[in-house]
Amino acid sequence: MATTETATLASGCFWCADAIFRKVKGVLQVESGFTGGRVKNPAYREVVHELTGHAEAVQLVFDPDIISYREILLIFFTTHDPTSLNRQGHDIGTHYRSAIFYHNNKQKEVAESLISALDQSTFDNKIVTEVVPVKAFYKAEDYHQDFYRRNTEYPYCQVVINPKLNKLRQYFADKIIAGAE
Repeated sequence: MATTETATLASGCFWCADAIFRKVKGVLQVESGFTGGRVKNPAYREVVHELTGHAEAVQLVFDPDIISYREILLIFFTTHDPTSLNRQGHDIGTHYRSAIFYHNNKQKEVAESLISALDQSTFDNKIVTEVVPVKAFYKAEDYHQDFYRRNTEYPYCQVVINPKLNKLRQYFADKIIAGAE
């Protein structure tokens, strides 16, 4: 029987991460939602008005025999700006922060080790991604799930998500599900 793992990541707007990770081999499930705050079962409106302390995030269930946690984090770091505090482009606020919500000590160690390596070799500015334990994850409203696929012509999808998908194709073509390019 196959073993799965869970990863919880915040990289700005969850529509972007949702669109990216739905295309990755070995990612079996993607849910957009909220984590890292103090309010149970928050609504999107509360989160974007910064009333909850939550970040927009995705929770992934993946098969570590197909894709490792480290590879998931490499995709995460490549497809958003981990050096930008509480913002991604024009999306500004603590709910757009970069964060890795680890599920166990091994995930914490992998995240911290990768951040250290990338800080020394890849980015001009220091990585500000938080590495914190996951507490509760709250699934966002249904209209946020798989948003990109259902709204590819929406201007945000064209201007913000498509360039991130292009990075996925450019740097991780071998990790994309056949036909999902």
